[in-house]
Amino acid sequence: MADWDRGHGSVENMLDAENRRMAENLATKVSRLKSLAYDIDREAEDQNDYLDNMDSNFLSATGLLTGSVKRFSTMVRSGKDHRRLLCYVSGGLILGFFLLYYLVSRIQS
Repeated sequence: MADWDRGHGSVENMLDAENRRMAENLATKVSRLKSLAYDIDREAEDQNDYLDNMDSNFLSATGLLTGSVKRFSTMVRSGKDHRRLLCYVSGGLILGFFLLYYLVSRIQS
């Protein structure tokens, strides 16, 4: 029986060592998951901040566009001189667009 007790003690030591190894492995995996969860949380906070800033930028752009539309409407409703100026500006913008389109297409070819 003495041999069996020695063998039994060695099996317990082997199982104990295996349990410790598996516990360390589990602890490593848990710390890796904790690190990933922290990184995901940081990324989500950064994205929320980015979206908040984008929202305020859109609001300021909306304000600028609203003011521009009001000024444009006022200019269209005013006298002939402003209408002539509006036609010149519109024609210049259209001509500039086509010139820019032509130059970009020549550069890409």
